[in-house]
Amino acid sequence: MSQLQQLSDRIISRVNANLLEFEFDTQTFVNHALDHEKMLEFYAFYGITSRHPLYFNFKNSNIAGSYFLGKCYVGRSAIYKSDVRGDELKREGDCIKSAKDIPLVEDEMISILDSLLYKTLVHSNSHNPESPELFSIRNTISAHYANIHGSTLEGCFIGPFATVDLMNLHSCIVGEFSYVQVGELFHRKIDPGTVWIKSPHFEFKYKFKKSILDNFVGVNETFQPQGVIYDFVRARDQDFERLFEVMHLEPFEVPNSSAVNRYARIKGKTRIGKNVLVAQRSFLQNATMGDGSNAQENSYIIDSILEDNCITAHGGKIIHADIGQECFVGFNSFLNGGPDARIQIGEGCIIMPHTIISPSMPIQIPNEHLVWGYIQSPEDLATNTISLDALAEVRENLTVGKMTFSGKGSVFIGSFKDRLKKILKDNGALFKDGENRGHAQDDQNISYNIIQPYRTGERKGLYPAIRIKP
Repeated sequence: MSQLQQLSDRIISRVNANLLEFEFDTQTFVNHALDHEKMLEFYAFYGITSRHPLYFNFKNSNIAGSYFLGKCYVGRSAIYKSDVRGDELKREGDCIKSAKDIPLVEDEMISILDSLLYKTLVHSNSHNPESPELFSIRNTISAHYANIHGSTLEGCFIGPFATVDLMNLHSCIVGEFSYVQVGELFHRKIDPGTVWIKSPHFEFKYKFKKSILDNFVGVNETFQPQGVIYDFVRARDQDFERLFEVMHLEPFEVPNSSAVNRYARIKGKTRIGKNVLVAQRSFLQNATMGDGSNAQENSYIIDSILEDNCITAHGGKIIHADIGQECFVGFNSFLNGGPDARIQIGEGCIIMPHTIISPSMPIQIPNEHLVWGYIQSPEDLATNTISLDALAEVRENLTVGKMTFSGKGSVFIGSFKDRLKKILKDNGALFKDGENRGHAQDDQNISYNIIQPYRTGERKGLYPAIRIKP
């Protein structure tokens, strides 16, 4: 048996042991997702800048086609075509907010151990007061296009296109196309298509109908993704191949305060404004990016216009749409307009994570609205949107269509807007006269280094153990 097969089997056994109560066998997913021969074909790469501590430690792992930035340890893991981005790892002396601020005594590090991440985005910015120096993913399997954003995981399975955000999970299953941000979960199974945000002051919950979910993001009997959104992404896979086949590409010309990642795909008549961040594995075609806007990892912006300071979160997809100033398009949302069914989003709107707008006619959403769920026609706006002013008046409970909200609407809106301000600042949208540098300015200076696996011998398929320290 090859060491790569042994690695896969060990990960499966460890994750299964954590999920025994659910009688869920991850072997079915892994055996149909991984092609060991393909895992020999792709190099891995890590980025270096003067603003990140130089520390990478890869050991007994396959990291085919994956990207790493920031202080990171990977051991006994398979990370396939994933992005592990540590540009928001905290540094010695920084604090994690809790009942009392907890200062870090050393630089924070991402640690991935005994895990399989398949085409997954991992982004730092963790909030775990129990281990402030360690952002840990352990005994976990994540499926196609999942987002692990600032979340520590122990013994979990994360389904295709699911997002776990700013939380800690222990022995949990998160179903496909679910979004959870609820602080901490132990031994829970989240149904597919659940959007759930909870804090001490409010709770937002929505669940997609199975028929809609199966059409857009379903899974087959082996837990592989299928549906409209998966087909949309797969149809553009070939556009990324050339980026990974050549060492040097002519850079896309942008203002000197903006950054387009070397591994982003830019096509057609695309215009990039000032202080714009276009992250790796994002796809822009005939797109206009207003000043301060961003396209985060795995986002697609096609035949669309984004006005100033718009945020497209990880995995957001915007097609034939006009997005007003200071809008937020949430994780893995699918705004699927057409030439004769253009989507217009007013200024200051918040498109909740995992929202699907796929109209057959033009649709317009007014300024300052919260949007969620599934919208196919203008009639659906009544049960899937609410003005921010109306939501701010809620003090106890609200039900709109299939969405339920409890708590203080004003606190919900305020916390959301505070987070959006932080995202803009972190991404460099507010950069001016040398102040408020962010990723759009710092990412201009990334250099890339390539690692390749053993292609023959008993270690075939594994990557050399590499430890890089300053």
